[in-house]
Amino acid sequence: MNNHNLTRYVASFVDELVRVGVTEAVVSPGSRSTPMAILMAEHPGMNVTINIDERSSAFYALGVAKATKKPVAILCTSGTAAANYFPAIVEAYYSRVPLIVLTADRPHELRDVGAPQAIDQNQLYGNHAKWFVEMAIPDESEQMLSYVRTMAGRAAGTALTAPSGPVHLNFPFREPLVPNLELENLWGTTEKQGRNVNVLVGKPVMNELQANLLSEIISGKKNGIIVCGSHYDSEFGYEVTSLAETLKFPILADPLSQLRSGEHPMTYIIDGYDAFLRNEEFRHGFSPEIIIRFGAMPVSKALLQYIQSHKDTPQLIVDGDGGWRDPTLSATDMVYCDEKEFCQMLTRRIEKRTESSWANSWIRINDIVKGHVNVVHNEEMLFEGKVFTELQKILPAESTLFVGNSMPIRDLDTFFTNNEKSIRVLANRGANGIDGLVSTAMGISAQNEHTVLVIGDLSFYHDLNGLLAAKHHQLNITIVLINNDGGGIFSFLPQSKEEKHFETLFGTPIGLDYEYVVKMYGGHFTSVDNWTEFREAISTSFNGKGLHVVEVKTDRKENVNIHRKMWNNVSQEIKSTLMKEQ
Repeated sequence: MNNHNLTRYVASFVDELVRVGVTEAVVSPGSRSTPMAILMAEHPGMNVTINIDERSSAFYALGVAKATKKPVAILCTSGTAAANYFPAIVEAYYSRVPLIVLTADRPHELRDVGAPQAIDQNQLYGNHAKWFVEMAIPDESEQMLSYVRTMAGRAAGTALTAPSGPVHLNFPFREPLVPNLELENLWGTTEKQGRNVNVLVGKPVMNELQANLLSEIISGKKNGIIVCGSHYDSEFGYEVTSLAETLKFPILADPLSQLRSGEHPMTYIIDGYDAFLRNEEFRHGFSPEIIIRFGAMPVSKALLQYIQSHKDTPQLIVDGDGGWRDPTLSATDMVYCDEKEFCQMLTRRIEKRTESSWANSWIRINDIVKGHVNVVHNEEMLFEGKVFTELQKILPAESTLFVGNSMPIRDLDTFFTNNEKSIRVLANRGANGIDGLVSTAMGISAQNEHTVLVIGDLSFYHDLNGLLAAKHHQLNITIVLINNDGGGIFSFLPQSKEEKHFETLFGTPIGLDYEYVVKMYGGHFTSVDNWTEFREAISTSFNGKGLHVVEVKTDRKENVNIHRKMWNNVSQEIKSTLMKEQ
């Protein structure tokens, strides 16, 4: 049977993806997706990675897109294969990561008639896909080839348009499914390619009137704070620290803001706020006159509550992507402007201040917290928070630290302090789930040689399938497995007081020995008993190749006790310091 229609149509789509810059595709095997898979593999400009498990595949692509900041295509067959993409698509939507989701489907005559592997794939991901299109049945007419190229360019442009996110294209394919690779001009002629659409994505800027108005508002406030959440532009650090220097405002920098690590000035960057914002005396004694926020809401619950307690304070949320990131419901101004341009605009217009007792007080209190973090650093037992103080010393410059949710991200917030190493810190904080973390880290490691994942044992268990990527694609990655045999985060919550049902419903110990599964995937497994062994294991993993898992066994109850002791000591010293200053 002639399949020229299918071949030309799909080849044009793949070629156009490459032309507009989509050169990475993660493919899961399947029959109905055969034409797209083969032509992706055939195209000289497309790099195809095979990942068998669709859930893992989508999270892997998420990691690649995070690392490259470019759209990544994912392809699967029809049926529940496509449904397994859903968790990663949700994460991509909320964390603003561009994915191009390509699902193969049965043609219309085989839908809703009992045909196998046929489910309703139209709008499968609901509002979690920025854009959905049911693609036309393949045809090689000039009009249809122009159509399919336009859809490819539009998909890439829409995925990148602020706020970035996933788009979904559903392709109904009729048999025969094997494309004809012997066709002349398989990818189309240069003349036709030159007539296709380009989507140019820019950044929003403010006009002079708006800029002057905001400058007047902010210049009239002396006691302000700058809050920086998740952000991935490396140049932003220089601009926001320059603004802080001008205003003499402290910067409360989330670990995902990329501000705690790098060569930009650190004078006004506050990294210990999660500990001292728990102190009631400080919260009531330090009321900001204005709050300027960038990026997603930081991890710290103490910071969230601090902002909520000052709802009458003017709060400017600057978002170049034009989203709505206000979980406190207390914003007074949404500023849709490029974040770097906003900082530059204010720095140019506002006269630089010479001194600020307000900023000095924040810095002094922050130093108190650092002193207690250093005390914890001397802890000899295997304490979860010390993992990050150790990694901060060991990790080489320009490495990537990917951190799991629940306790690891919170310990990162407390114990990963300001440094000059330019360590990129990433996490899946869109939906904050514990699924797909291993696979996401694998995708990141495919783009970054020195990648370290810190993950809890339940999160690790949730995505053991993700380890296969390291074996199949010879990836080099170090995984620090914090094994407290259960859900450590719940020990900090009110549920922990319900002792009768706590372990069964929340602690959920599973008692697995992960050495066997790591070795099944061809990895190296080391369980350490002390910090000397930890340092040696991490150094060995950096010098070796492949998958290295370093297990740190900890005690959940003791972990809670050390945290609470530190918070209490910080609170007492802050209280004493504030009393002396009154």
